[in-house]
Amino acid sequence: MSTTYYFAIVGTNDSPLYEAEFGAHQDESKYLNQFILHAALDLVDDAQFMTNACYLKTVDRYNDWNVSAYVTPSNTRLMLLHENKMEETIRSFFVDAHELYLKTMLNPFYEPNTPIQSQTFDSKINGLAKKYLL
Repeated sequence: MSTTYYFAIVGTNDSPLYEAEFGAHQDESKYLNQFILHAALDLVDDAQFMTNACYLKTVDRYNDWNVSAYVTPSNTRLMLLHENKMEETIRSFFVDAHELYLKTMLNPFYEPNTPIQSQTFDSKINGLAKKYLL
């Protein structure tokens, strides 16, 4: 059985900057995945003030799905919708994804809080998913 993961980077104004689905692709569930992550944004905002860590672990559950979050110092939220609990590997995925996001932000041609449309960024995120999640 293959597991599906849905990853999103949400900007400071709650707009999606990047999204990707890994594993068994189920296009009909894409909008449900977006809805679940968007519904968890308030819980992420509440949880970030309870700790000084960037990785917030699982902040919400919906049926068999868990929502894990990582908040950058600039308040950009990295969120992952997943079925199984692999806290340490998810944390490692978030740390490396945050590093890729920082490298994108350092690009002088990238406008902050706009969608990331780089093919290189997308392929590197997919590589991280294969390394840690799949």
